[in-house]
Amino acid sequence: MPDPTAQPDYQAALAEIGRRIAASLAGTPPQALPIRMVIAGGTALHWHTGDRISKDVDAAFSHRIALPDDLDIAYLDADGSSALLYLDRNYNDTFALLHEDAYNDALPLSLPGVDTHVLDIRLLTPLDLAVSKLARFGQQDREDIASLGRHGLIAELPLRQRAEQAMGGYIGDLARLRTSLDIACRMLTTR
Repeated sequence: MPDPTAQPDYQAALAEIGRRIAASLAGTPPQALPIRMVIAGGTALHWHTGDRISKDVDAAFSHRIALPDDLDIAYLDADGSSALLYLDRNYNDTFALLHEDAYNDALPLSLPGVDTHVLDIRLLTPLDLAVSKLARFGQQDREDIASLGRHGLIAELPLRQRAEQAMGGYIGDLARLRTSLDIACRMLTTR
């Protein structure tokens, strides 16, 4: 269920992207279905909070699929202006901080006209969405974490625990990630 303040036309545009992807999977061997699509980034944030509109859909798929060309959807934004929502074909979760269970724990998203037996669309949980923001941790990522906190969707201790568990699966110098986590946790405790 989207946040009550999530924009209906934005939701409809996302549903159309889902329908087009599902339609492109016609003829897929039944044993390969459903294909899981896990949405992250600003689209997941808007769905959870109604805040910030993202122009692109960041999504990871359970299989490698040949996506259709027509995944750019025009819609009217809240002020009546024309807007565009598109699937980001360059999205790559390799460098994000993700808990090993993030995709399994993702929340089911029922969109009108999308057969979940073909395309199982899910959203990162608010907690895993916040964890995913720690690797880049730019200004937008910080604002997104603050938004999730303001809406009461995440708190300092669960964020710290989930992020530290996620770091257990990473190699390299984790000092920057730990600093980002400390800053994010302070943001959540001072709100």
